[in-house]
Amino acid sequence: MAEHPSALKRHRQSEKRRLRNQAIRTHLRHLVRVVRAAIVARDAERAADTLLRAARALDKAVTKGVLHRNTAARKIARLARAVHELGATGAPRPAA
Repeated sequence: MAEHPSALKRHRQSEKRRLRNQAIRTHLRHLVRVVRAAIVARDAERAADTLLRAARALDKAVTKGVLHRNTAARKIARLARAVHELGATGAPRPAA
């Protein structure tokens, strides 16, 4: 264990950040699971709605330094593509 006061402080800070980041990542995984569940259920409206919430949370995690920007971009792109394909093959759209 560290003995120097500044090292002790850095340890306390890193532990707080680790716990906060862990909670954020857990919440992100939950949001992504909700989007994927809506996709599997073929519910295009719910999938699109939850995708917006998940994308916003992923972008915010990037801003906070929890995720790398490319990781978040990749996750958002894959989810968005799946939701888009669901809309194209989901329920028939009304004629315009």
